[in-house]
Amino acid sequence: MFIQQSMGGRRADILSANPIHAAKQYFNASKAVTALMLALTLIFSLGGMSKASAATNGVAVTSVNLRAGPSTQYPVVRVMPQSASLVIYGCSGDRTWCDVSWAGARGWVSASYIYVNYNGQQTVLTSSIVPVIGIATVAFSVAYWDSHYHSQPWYGHWDRYYHGGSRKAVAGCGPNGCGAAAVTRGPHGGARAAAGGCRDGNCGGAAVTRGPNGGGRAAVGGCGPEKCGAASVTRGPLGNTRVRQGSIDRP
Repeated sequence: MFIQQSMGGRRADILSANPIHAAKQYFNASKAVTALMLALTLIFSLGGMSKASAATNGVAVTSVNLRAGPSTQYPVVRVMPQSASLVIYGCSGDRTWCDVSWAGARGWVSASYIYVNYNGQQTVLTSSIVPVIGIATVAFSVAYWDSHYHSQPWYGHWDRYYHGGSRKAVAGCGPNGCGAAAVTRGPHGGARAAAGGCRDGNCGGAAVTRGPNGGGRAAVGGCGPEKCGAASVTRGPLGNTRVRQGSIDRP
């Protein structure tokens, strides 16, 4: 049976706010957690998450617009002159647009308008070169917009420019089990990340959801040899928190 705890406007205590720790208190999750760790190991081994990388220097091929997002539908932040020196922080998942800075301004520019140093020569940045020179894959979201464009006249019109969400997933099996993970981003800035795996007949998983207006939910669950258990923490955009946790015996 689940135990539910309402916290009103207060934050949950440390034990309740950590669903993984709470789940351990209510069932023997050793193998379930092992299965989850296996899933995360598989994610990293399959390249499901980008590793952090240092910024890369680049040069503008010609005069080009620095835009507020990875598409020509986004407003222009600045117009960069030919041969402008850029700092490249990463590129979109399809490697066609890159997050750069120039003269104190931050934004996105089409990769085809960027020169990089490749094999000792100045070369146009292509999708095949991006991973070779260590440029990371980065995501674009409302958080990026909030961080860089507060002073812009179009700042309050995010919904006018951003029209789509995205989903990326990875899955695979290793010698000891199988695992999978997915990251989904909503059209208005919300997101959900989930991972899970199975090993030796025992399975575990975890998920975190963040709403576009604040608030979110974190949950973990799994089954060991004798019991199954789960725990979750849900927090509303105004701070109200609900904790649920419990376990049952396996038949």
